Amino acid sequence: MSRRDRPAKAPLSREVIVRTGLDLLEQGGLANLSMRKIATALDTGSASLYVYVKDLNHLRALMLDTALEDVQDSPDLPPVDRVKAILRSYLHVLLDRPGLAGIAAVTMPRGTGSMRLNELLLDGLLNGGVRPERAAWGVDLLTLHVTAKAAELAAWREQGDDVVGDTESAYERADETTYPRLAQLHHLLFAGPGPRRFDWALHSLINGITQTPLPPQVAPEHDTDKEARHVQ
Repeated sequence: MSRRDRPAKAPLSREVIVRTGLDLLEQGGLANLSMRKIATALDTGSASLYVYVKDLNHLRALMLDTALEDVQDSPDLPPVDRVKAILRSYLHVLLDRPGLAGIAAVTMPRGTGSMRLNELLLDGLLNGGVRPERAAWGVDLLTLHVTAKAAELAAWREQGDDVVGDTESAYERADETTYPRLAQLHHLLFAGPGPRRFDWALHSLINGITQTPLPPQVAPEHDTDKEARHVQ
């Protein structure tokens, strides 16, 4: 078909590029995502995309932020239950598209989707009586846990259903002289359905956030390295 006979293309925009990227991700995961493939899907050249996005990392951040708009709120629940429900919804959003959990593990979104997620979690924690400074740090801790859990579950999907069973079998065979605690408790390490363990983890984290004070403030002259603050 000649270009003259093709239907008119939709105007190129950042939103169109992001939505196309999400479609490709859903169809084939991270391996299916590249600037070249997005350009091909939009019947344009790769250079045209860079008018709207800086690079592939920028595009991934925009895609993640757009996906986060699907996180559901449960405002009628009690505050702690609401926070858990929001985080469960966040987990499902990351797992709904192949590769999105992997993007979330290495990407920091900064648009309206991520801001809304943090706003909802802060509101739930504050309404539950958590002190503001603990709520602020707590949101980071909770989302990090759920992001890591999503990445783990996504990896298990890719590796096959036997990965957990194979690991459990290895622990069952562990030498009890070398690993006495594992020999005693290996059955508990793998016990319990996933949703129950996930809910317990969230409850434990929220209780810890509620009860644990922040460490003393670092002296201003030693508080200039943002990266250091995140790893200490």
